[in-house]
Amino acid sequence: MEEINLLRGKQKRYLRAQAHNLRPIFSVGKNGLTQTWLDQLTGALEKRELIKVNLQQSAEATVAETKDFIEGHTDIQVVQTIGRVLVLYRPATDTDNQRYSTVVEDM
Repeated sequence: MEEINLLRGKQKRYLRAQAHNLRPIFSVGKNGLTQTWLDQLTGALEKRELIKVNLQQSAEATVAETKDFIEGHTDIQVVQTIGRVLVLYRPATDTDNQRYSTVVEDM
């Protein structure tokens, strides 16, 4: 895990606005939080940079536990939590996939 640059308020506001129309593409269910699930999240964020994750009703983990698990084991940042949905951001390393990170860096 590399050192992460924490997002400033202006950057988070921009990312929240961009995530408004996104649909959750990952969910946390009864299988809980695993390293395999984190690897899948990291792969998806490499392609998209910004995704939403939904906690299903059957999930044993809380939103706070999920947030702490993600931020504690990866360089992914939780931009926002709304109910049982988390908005996640991680800059892509491949320049072809950088939709948001170039704008965020300039803020």
